[in-house]
Amino acid sequence: MATNYRNLRDYGCWLQYDLLPPELLARYGQQFEAIAVKGGKTLTEAITEELRLGLAGLLGTSVSFVEAEEEASLVVRLEGEPAEPGAEEAFRLQVQGDEGSLRALVSSTGERGLLYGTFAFLRALQLGEISPGFKLEDGPSTPLRLINHWDNLDGSVERGYAGKSIFFRENRLVEDLERVRDYARLLASIGINGVAVNNVNVHQEETQLIASKLAMVKTLSSIFRGYGIRLFLSINFASPWEFGLDTADPLEPQVQQWWKERVAAIYSQIPDLGGFLVKADSEHRPGPFTYGRTHAEGANMLGEALKPYGGVVIWRCFVYNCQQDWRDTQTDRARAAYDHFQPLDGQFMDNVILQIKNGPMDFQVREPVSPLFGGLERTNQILELQITQEYTGQQRHLCYLVPMWKEVLDFDTYARGEGSTVARIAAGAVFPMAFSGIAGVSNVGSDPNWTGHTLAQANLYGYGRLAWNPGLSAERITREWAVLTFGHDPEVVQTVSSLLLGSWEAFENYTVPLGIGWMCNPGHHYGPSPEGYEFSRWGTYHRADRTAIGVDRTVQGGTGFAGQYRAENARLYESLESCPEELLLFFHRIPYTHVLRSGKTLIQHIYDTHFRGVEQVEEMISRWEQLAGKVHPETFSHVRERLEIQLVDAKEWRDVINTYFYRLTHIPDARGRKIYT
Repeated sequence: MATNYRNLRDYGCWLQYDLLPPELLARYGQQFEAIAVKGGKTLTEAITEELRLGLAGLLGTSVSFVEAEEEASLVVRLEGEPAEPGAEEAFRLQVQGDEGSLRALVSSTGERGLLYGTFAFLRALQLGEISPGFKLEDGPSTPLRLINHWDNLDGSVERGYAGKSIFFRENRLVEDLERVRDYARLLASIGINGVAVNNVNVHQEETQLIASKLAMVKTLSSIFRGYGIRLFLSINFASPWEFGLDTADPLEPQVQQWWKERVAAIYSQIPDLGGFLVKADSEHRPGPFTYGRTHAEGANMLGEALKPYGGVVIWRCFVYNCQQDWRDTQTDRARAAYDHFQPLDGQFMDNVILQIKNGPMDFQVREPVSPLFGGLERTNQILELQITQEYTGQQRHLCYLVPMWKEVLDFDTYARGEGSTVARIAAGAVFPMAFSGIAGVSNVGSDPNWTGHTLAQANLYGYGRLAWNPGLSAERITREWAVLTFGHDPEVVQTVSSLLLGSWEAFENYTVPLGIGWMCNPGHHYGPSPEGYEFSRWGTYHRADRTAIGVDRTVQGGTGFAGQYRAENARLYESLESCPEELLLFFHRIPYTHVLRSGKTLIQHIYDTHFRGVEQVEEMISRWEQLAGKVHPETFSHVRERLEIQLVDAKEWRDVINTYFYRLTHIPDARGRKIYT
């Protein structure tokens, strides 16, 4: 059912396909009016429609599709057979020129490669890169490039900040399935090849997605299949119990048989289902611990059921004690994932994949990289990132996460010597793995602009581009998104890029310092509350008192977390002198009078960064105001409104955090600024 928001400016995201500026029209006008699409079947409709839409929008002309390649100025051709697994997603783009005429060829051994090559051609055309002699041989670095939705069948979205689910409403599919198709197109344009559509915290109603509501999954799968994307389902480990068995013990034959029969029924309807995503034994979710079994035994039971159909089990490593006593200074939540899963290395089936959060805690604005990366040598694994901004402003604040993700991907684990980065582990290039890749928790909802904050679209785009190629620079990705979304005006591109690239630092400045994390309101995680989690059961402590702050995670005198890393990083974090200062309070307990490398005391650093963070948001607003008349009025007003909300919130963060530390320490600001007391 058509809905009027498709006519709104920001609905098109980076696929607006606005008419190119005159200087590019002079080069490309009348060039690609005849197109031949040869070979393929499942994705041909998506390829031809994208070329029709893209070239008509960019060049202002209609295109025709011809049978004979010699009559075409753009050929999209399937050729040969994949030489190795994954090669069907790679493509080659070549451009030839002759007396002012251009002829482009997109070729691949697989239909997905043709689709990705089509989007790459249109992107290069928009960026002005297409020219005689242009060549691009490209393919994904990471085999699995997944999106995890935390959508519930009632239409709510856990940690969703952009409206309701685009899939479900009142325990049924939404009526607007065209929007689902639009979403599949957006994901395909950035190379996503798998999507889990429902919440990892599977409620009773969602359990029916593998039973009475399987037809809904079949419909969604058909839509995503048209863009080369495989569907995954989040499942409840205790489903057999919910369907009448008296146990969900993974070693019980009746439980194993129940899953085999259920999986057979699912694959009879959806033969290309990617598999299951599982959250078990975490935050009150059921799992194998209930029966005294290991996570390997639980995951392998599901892997055995899925294996005949080519399906995989993606098993999340977010497992920790959520009933911790705050008085206990030795139990450390940061240790939990490594302690649970590293001893099981090599015990998982080859179609079981461990999904590991980027940090050891929970998507804070600053965390070290999880030591499981580099700690698992014989287990399939993928990196989990959070695109939705749970702890980073909830899409009311501008916080561009690509620079953070680049730091994670570039982190050297030293697992096989220097150069064993997280990016190379995700690509399967460090350890032998049957499956590897990256997953991102979606930031998409039913809001007309998809992400609540229009500029938050850049996080989704940036995630996809990094999942495809972690070697891309943050600057390259940011400029791409700015041009594709806002056009070629140099001032707009430069300003938008600058706002994005500086926003993570600004957010960190006015919220939590030096890696301590968490100083937010419990439950909804929005706004400052310095002791909101300090005496809770969740293990999220900063342990500030009147003399010091931070958690000692050293081997020498603390929880020992630093020792979970390979020796090079363990030494780095163990030493107060060598520990990166942005993570100082994550690894060390420090007095407020400690002098940082800047020459400032710790307390003065806290004061200064919080004042500076507010100033940075004020600068954002000033710079955005200069774009009045240069970006679409609806977009301009919307972003300005969000930035004004961010400024109010940044001031509250500044005042609450600075006052909190002043009241603890009674150390005044050396610069004499007003701190509310």
